[in-house]
Amino acid sequence: MSKISTLPLAVIILTRNEKNNIVACLQSAAFADETIVVDSGSTDGTQDLALQYGAKVYEHPMDDTGFAGQRNFALTQTRAAWVFYLDADERILDDTAKEIAAVVAENNRAAYRVKRLNIVFGQLMRFGGHKPDYVTRLFPREAVKWAGVVHETPKTSLPVKTLKNPLEHYTYTDWERYFEKFNSYTTLMAKRMGEEGRHITFAHILFRPLYAFFRFYVLQLGFLDGKQGFIFAANHLFYTMIKYVKRYYAQRKE
Repeated sequence: MSKISTLPLAVIILTRNEKNNIVACLQSAAFADETIVVDSGSTDGTQDLALQYGAKVYEHPMDDTGFAGQRNFALTQTRAAWVFYLDADERILDDTAKEIAAVVAENNRAAYRVKRLNIVFGQLMRFGGHKPDYVTRLFPREAVKWAGVVHETPKTSLPVKTLKNPLEHYTYTDWERYFEKFNSYTTLMAKRMGEEGRHITFAHILFRPLYAFFRFYVLQLGFLDGKQGFIFAANHLFYTMIKYVKRYYAQRKE
């Protein structure tokens, strides 16, 4: 797909061991004026693949600022007027690319959120914890900063508008990668609870996971997604329990 923007646009991608995703991700971002990959120490050839497909690659270790720190670092590596943040397991559809390029060309200053279609092990999820969600990703470069170690959020004074077209998010494709993220994210969430001064009791470990399952499977209608609706509601129960367990035992050491 040829470049269709008339004002500079950079697509920013954070990576760590994303060799199975990075090529398709970069191909979907080929309309942009430049692609910036910030890698936190891949050992699987992700960086080489990104370079082969024309990305500018910067290795930047993940520190205590977490994902927000990585996103903020990326802002210092481009002079583009606009930036679009794309995760390695996401894909920009052709109509979405045209819409993004039109916003940039018109220099219509705002922050833009986009609907994300979550595809889990090949199944488009319509309900539960993986139902379609909205993420704010397109900004004038100087108008955004990020905060949060995990589940980071953008900080901007601009109004937030919504793009009409979606992204595809291939959130999980193999169990090994799933549990790698499971371990990483529960550790980061436990750390954030500590930074917020939250005191975790055994009651949190006992009851919060049960409510997490009930919310995903019943309140959010996860049962309508069939077997995978149940599997991932159950996995969210364990995810919730483990993040509290990690914080609980960190408290005992402190």
